[in-house]
Amino acid sequence: MPNALQGIPAVILLLAATILEVSGDAIVRSAIYNHGGIVRLVLFFVGAVLLLGYGTLLNLAPLEFGKVVGLYLATLFVVWQVINFVAFRTLVVRNNPSRPSRREEVFVMQPAQNRMRTDGI
Repeated sequence: MPNALQGIPAVILLLAATILEVSGDAIVRSAIYNHGGIVRLVLFFVGAVLLLGYGTLLNLAPLEFGKVVGLYLATLFVVWQVINFVAFRTLVVRNNPSRPSRREEVFVMQPAQNRMRTDGI
């Protein structure tokens, strides 16, 4: 069966999947901690749909996940920070011990950059 996603660059697919995953997680988290009743149920449903979209998009993508896992983690890190700020108005402060160090950021992002060069992503 031909894959409709075949012509889309891997970076775009990973970015779209990451946005769906992080947005779905943020909506579910908001439903749990900030809402009740029917609003909570609706938000759970919306979050579940986004997470299902993430899983479907990532598994339909014409690429081997093992080869792009570093790139995926790098996009996950960046998108998570953006969605966290937009949805929860939370900024990660430099002195915050829960914030990854520069060394950890480089550790996550460096393998992705190397794979992009060697795999043509």
